[in-house]
Amino acid sequence: MAKGVLSSVIHFYDHRYKQLLVLPVLLLLFSLAVLGSHYLKTGEFIEKGVSLKGGTTLSIAHPADIVELKSFLEGKFPNIDLNVRSLSVAGKDVGVIVEASDVKAKVLLSAIEEKIGVLDKNQYTLDTTGPSLGKLFFKQAIMAVIVAFVLISLVVYAYFRLFLPSFYAVFSVFADMLFAMAMFDLFGMKLTTAGVAAFLMLIGYSIDTDILLTTRVLKRTDGTVGERMASTIPTGLTMTFAAMITVLVAYFATESELLKQIMFILWWGLIADIIFTWTFNAALLRWYLENKEIKKEHNGN
Repeated sequence: MAKGVLSSVIHFYDHRYKQLLVLPVLLLLFSLAVLGSHYLKTGEFIEKGVSLKGGTTLSIAHPADIVELKSFLEGKFPNIDLNVRSLSVAGKDVGVIVEASDVKAKVLLSAIEEKIGVLDKNQYTLDTTGPSLGKLFFKQAIMAVIVAFVLISLVVYAYFRLFLPSFYAVFSVFADMLFAMAMFDLFGMKLTTAGVAAFLMLIGYSIDTDILLTTRVLKRTDGTVGERMASTIPTGLTMTFAAMITVLVAYFATESELLKQIMFILWWGLIADIIFTWTFNAALLRWYLENKEIKKEHNGN
């Protein structure tokens, strides 16, 4: 039965590989539409959290209804950027975390005390990031992502020494990041420094399968191109599914919002990686090699 499935996959890659391009193209257009819509509404492709935008983070060791508290604060400060979430230990809510920009720390604390009562100094911690410092953090974070992306592109090109196959692999990684960003916007999340780290991790996760595919297709000579591609799929999908299961378990096991954000970005990036590696990259590689063979035959004649 396994041989029958492998034979079907080989046949599909050999004869209908161009049809595979429809799915990644639609997914790419979807990602661009979401990001473009978000930019038109907010002026940003992705919304920044307090750590990258600047503002106040108030951690309170006092249980409170986060829905009521958020509604109260939004009424008091209608024009601020606000996020209220629970602070949990061992699955039990022990307090709240309030993140807000465009409001002074003392004013925010006074408003919270008005709602939940006066707090002792040992019941809360207050962290403030200035707007200029937050902007500097964001610029440095974006620069880190760009540098990482450029370096991985150079490494891929240096290894394969072929522009188009290298471009297909690197663009697949870029498309994975775009889709993860689009889902980030759709779920109304705000990017933190942990989220930036997740995008850096996603570059490494994504390029693995693309290099695996491109290496086996270009470097090996046994069998046909379709056979080499088909033999790569089980290994590549095993790698990706193993990572996805780990990410999913970590997402539900952790109580840290920062770790949840990392796992969220990796999860959607890995889903996109399956599509862009095994349909976009694989199809274009097949097309590239087919045209190369045609040119070789033409020059030989």
